[in-house]
Amino acid sequence: MQTDTSGIETLRQVVESEQSGARLDQFLAQSLRWSRARLQKLVKSKRVLVNGEPRPASYRVREGDTLVVSVPPPSPSHLAPEALPLTILFEDRDLLVVNKPAHLVVHPGAGHSKGTLLNALVHYCPDLKDIGEVSRPGLVHRLDKDTSGLIMVAKTSLAHAALVAQFQARAITKRYLALVWGRLPEIQGKIDREVGRHPTARRKMSVNARRGKRAITFWRVIQEFPGPLTLAELTPQTGRTHQLRVHLASEGHPVLGDATYGGGVSRLTGHPRLKGVKPLVHRQLLHAWRLGITHPRTGEPMQWEAQLPEDFQAVVDKLEDLN
Repeated sequence: MQTDTSGIETLRQVVESEQSGARLDQFLAQSLRWSRARLQKLVKSKRVLVNGEPRPASYRVREGDTLVVSVPPPSPSHLAPEALPLTILFEDRDLLVVNKPAHLVVHPGAGHSKGTLLNALVHYCPDLKDIGEVSRPGLVHRLDKDTSGLIMVAKTSLAHAALVAQFQARAITKRYLALVWGRLPEIQGKIDREVGRHPTARRKMSVNARRGKRAITFWRVIQEFPGPLTLAELTPQTGRTHQLRVHLASEGHPVLGDATYGGGVSRLTGHPRLKGVKPLVHRQLLHAWRLGITHPRTGEPMQWEAQLPEDFQAVVDKLEDLN
């Protein structure tokens, strides 16, 4: 890698015989260990040249191709540090593992310019601003605002690249607990349906999207309650936006409290035995409770758990009283 006086870094890669035939963005993602989204932006802005010419992300590389990637210096971050509380379960020189509460947005976006988890993280760890994407430094995955649980943050470039690669290889274990409507058909099973942007409601996702991507979710029944409601453990093998919520809703088992996908608390009105449950539900009852990775520096397997938060546990306790 070379850096010129303007701060632009230049990287050169030569395609080997075993890499021939790969898509340009896939080849770069495997070679540089960067996110494909970041690399696709560089390709679209013609900062990736193949044998001196710009090529689309879909270009199939050939043995002997010389790739030159020009990486501009990062734009100044406008992410304001904020002294917000954090529940940190693990920290070393490379990683932070945080237990995110429900109702907290992970990173700034439309309608949320401050008060996010990322604002708190850059206050706690100022060097985070230089890791990964400028708009989402340190982040390698995220959770919906009203989903609680474990989020992992990369504190070094080494960790960020390694974790992105583990996510791409589906080598990271993520397990969730969800309280869903209805009885699942078996003790355990799998949902394998494409997920993409909803054809008409652009803020929603759907299994009937025009351009969906394959999504796989494994589920296992933990406990059944009146209603009927079921506590299930979910293990996604892919990481599509709203994947778990959309998959469950597509099977007729939306998450309790998830009004966006048909599981809103209004459904509790038709169940007299659940009258005392309705006041306790203030969000979708979905919690990321277990996270497992290979440590990016030591190579050791690591795993963390976050038990159900108080609001979720209160609903489970109430339902157990009805059994």
